[in-house]
Amino acid sequence: MIKLLRINNIALVASLELELGPGLVLLTGETGAGKSIVIDALGLLLGDRASPELIRSGEDKAAVEAVFEVEGLAGVLEERGLPTDGNEVVIRREVQAGGKGRATVNGALVPLTMLRDLAPRLAVIHGQHEPQGLLDPQSHLTLLDHFAGDGGGRPLAEFFKDLRAAETALERLRADRREAERRREMLEFQAAEIEKAGLAPGEEDALRVEKARQANAGRLATLSGEAYGLLYDDEEAVLGRLGQVFRRVEELATIDPAFQSFVEAKPALLAPLEDVALRLRDYRETLEVSPGRVDEIESRLAQIERLKKKYGATVGDVIAFGERCRRELDALGTPEEQERALEERRQQVTGAYLERARVLSKRRRAAALELRKRTQAELGQLAMEKTRFDVAFDPADIEEARDPSRWTERGLETAEFLLSPNPGEELKALARIASGGELSRLMLALKSIVGRDAPGLTLVFDEVDAGIGGRVAEVVGRKLRTISARRQVLCVTHLPQIAAFADQHLVVRKRVERGRTVTLVDGLSEEGRIEEVARMLGGETITATGRDHAREMLKQSLRS
Repeated sequence: MIKLLRINNIALVASLELELGPGLVLLTGETGAGKSIVIDALGLLLGDRASPELIRSGEDKAAVEAVFEVEGLAGVLEERGLPTDGNEVVIRREVQAGGKGRATVNGALVPLTMLRDLAPRLAVIHGQHEPQGLLDPQSHLTLLDHFAGDGGGRPLAEFFKDLRAAETALERLRADRREAERRREMLEFQAAEIEKAGLAPGEEDALRVEKARQANAGRLATLSGEAYGLLYDDEEAVLGRLGQVFRRVEELATIDPAFQSFVEAKPALLAPLEDVALRLRDYRETLEVSPGRVDEIESRLAQIERLKKKYGATVGDVIAFGERCRRELDALGTPEEQERALEERRQQVTGAYLERARVLSKRRRAAALELRKRTQAELGQLAMEKTRFDVAFDPADIEEARDPSRWTERGLETAEFLLSPNPGEELKALARIASGGELSRLMLALKSIVGRDAPGLTLVFDEVDAGIGGRVAEVVGRKLRTISARRQVLCVTHLPQIAAFADQHLVVRKRVERGRTVTLVDGLSEEGRIEEVARMLGGETITATGRDHAREMLKQSLRS
């Protein structure tokens, strides 16, 4: 709801601050006093176009500011990256004489489109210059769905999202078929090249060792033979000489036990030397030189080096790369298989979407019949008994809704409200024939029937009383009060029968201050309301009878 409204330098308003409460807030005043200024100012906060002509004569700029309190608004602001202060939001709009302007939401500068985006959650104006609501056919389907109920289950928008995702994936696959085929060919080549090479972990190091042996086989045989001879085979071999040494040490130990530890250490000293001798002997015998083997090794090492340059820093990296290529190929399957799988998925989600959408379409058509019946009954109570109301669907028959390009997250069809205010006239779109008063009363009738809006939304009615009076005006007032029990309603009226139902009554007056005309808005006390309603009943001259009548009317409204 609107908690506070400030207006500066707009038309005849120099400075105005209104604190508004819940329920039914009514604006009354003489014709030309400036009641429409309040509605126009509110429209600026909802994103209406601004004209420099709105600015009060002699001023450089005009401004309007309001504090709205709406349940769940904090989350909406956060989604749009705007600062939050609980469920309250302060919106300000400035209009400069040069044509420029600015808008802020909780102090943050925003484009005008942001105000229009937030507007449906804040307030909706219904009147002669209505920028929202019934003149927008998009709102008709929303209102009809509210009346029909959601039917439970998964929302249609989610089915539509699945459908679009499947279609997009299929289109992307077909559009990228050539690129996918190139990717497949590349992966197949890379995997096959690595697999054909038959690499093994540690192979490169082993080849380099073998290459060194083959290239130095003669030298290796000489060195191993000479070492073996010196260690074991020659007459003066090390092991033979060590044997002689230890025989003497053993004899020393029999005399002096101090040498016994060296005797005990003999096996530990000789065993490694004996192992070396045996390894040297066997090594020399196993040395083989294969003609051309070095060339084979060089070729293999060159192949490994090429693969490393292409696929990884080590042989292990190359092997891992080849395995990844093969896994990706296996995951890809063939393009035909992918397309077949995606096509099956698309058909599956299309079927699910159509099933849910057709259920919704049938529910809408059933609801439209009931809405037509109840709306015409409501309009009859609002002095529009000759008016015909209907809901037109496009396509008219859901069996004709076969063009997928026309399917939306809202269903298979669009809906538009049609009206025929006078007998003999055909039903036409509201924007083509409905007057401001007719639109307001139609919206009043629909709100009385449907009554589901965003929590905290303020409804603004201008000219709802055009062309009515007496008993019908009382019916309108009663309906406004009923609606205002669920949300704040701001209404401009000229009829005392409607004004009597106000929870908060504001009167708009003009007066001259310092040679200039200004518009003022004052809240009325109980006595003030009696005076205003009496004026609305009898004109400029207020009589005691008029006051009594007004007092009785206010009492009667409380009992209604």
